[in-house]
Amino acid sequence: QVQLVESGGGSVQAGGSLRLSCAASGATYSVNCMTWFRQAPGKEREGVALIGTRGGSTFHADSVKGRFTISQDNAKNTVYLQMNSLKPEDTAMYYCAAATLSPCGGSWSWSKQYLYKYWGQGTQVTVSS
Repeated sequence: QVQLVESGGGSVQAGGSLRLSCAASGATYSVNCMTWFRQAPGKEREGVALIGTRGGSTFHADSVKGRFTISQDNAKNTVYLQMNSLKPEDTAMYYCAAATLSPCGGSWSWSKQYLYKYWGQGTQVTVSS
């Protein structure tokens, strides 16, 4: 069992920044892949960024590439999402999720979200124009 707790969401103006955190506890050794997903009202949940927790490789969706950066602090069992140059279309509930995947990389797992066995409660990000 793995527990995930997100924090850091809030309301910002377009062009602003936020840093989301996902603190993991429990059997963290049993997962190797973490993704930040987001879901806006009336839209499908979509993958935003992914990190391999063992090797540190990362992948970012085209819609956020160059603006968002996923990273981790292994000593703190925490994954981060640094969000810069925020746009109104980034408004969504953001979730972190953990899975055991082979390989962990690219976007292939984002269309198979059942593979993510552990989910946080979500944190709201609202970007105003």
